[in-house]
Amino acid sequence: MSKEHILVIEDEEDIQELIRYNLAREGYKVVCASSGEEGIQKAQTERPHLILLDLMLPGMEGYEVCRQLKADPTSRTIPIIMLTAKGEDSDIVAGLELGADDYVTKPFSPKVLIARIRSVFRKTKPKAEDTTAEVLRINELVIDPKRHEAVARGATLDLTNTEFRILHFLARKPGWVFSRYQIVDAVHGDDYPVTERSVDVQIVGLRKKLGDFGNYIETVRGVGYRFKE
Repeated sequence: MSKEHILVIEDEEDIQELIRYNLAREGYKVVCASSGEEGIQKAQTERPHLILLDLMLPGMEGYEVCRQLKADPTSRTIPIIMLTAKGEDSDIVAGLELGADDYVTKPFSPKVLIARIRSVFRKTKPKAEDTTAEVLRINELVIDPKRHEAVARGATLDLTNTEFRILHFLARKPGWVFSRYQIVDAVHGDDYPVTERSVDVQIVGLRKKLGDFGNYIETVRGVGYRFKE
């Protein structure tokens, strides 16, 4: 059975070859790019199932590559795992806010990287419960888990995968209060290395995109968030 196609955007040849070798050994089809510009071009022509993106690239940095990929309709749904030597919360939050699905800090174990790739593939594949889940209708806000789509007053919202999952998770149980880590567990799984701050960033972005409906997501001080009843 053929495996997924992965694009590796990494300028350091040794790291690029290490990743290529280990992914190919696992059966993945791998294509590499050594710059952000080349990576964007190959993302459009190769149509990979996942992108490994180094943030410290020559010329166009990884953050800008991520932003352009997520802004382009042909590549915006491709999951992105950031590869970064920076482990600061602010760097991680910046990447997640741009739509990245996960991050791995350098130096990393090839086994850990492959595990994280598998984890992202599991999370982005349609789940059985999603195919039978009911459409949620809250006034003029419609949340359709089958189509992975949210519509406000007839306009489809441009939500990232994570933003949609958070919205759907909260809206399914209006009035229930969830901590940030409960939200992380529900959306990404308990092995997802994310900070409380990044949840706040996702909520801020989600509220902004929801417009007038943004006040449906309430902050419960000292606890977390809930969807207004």
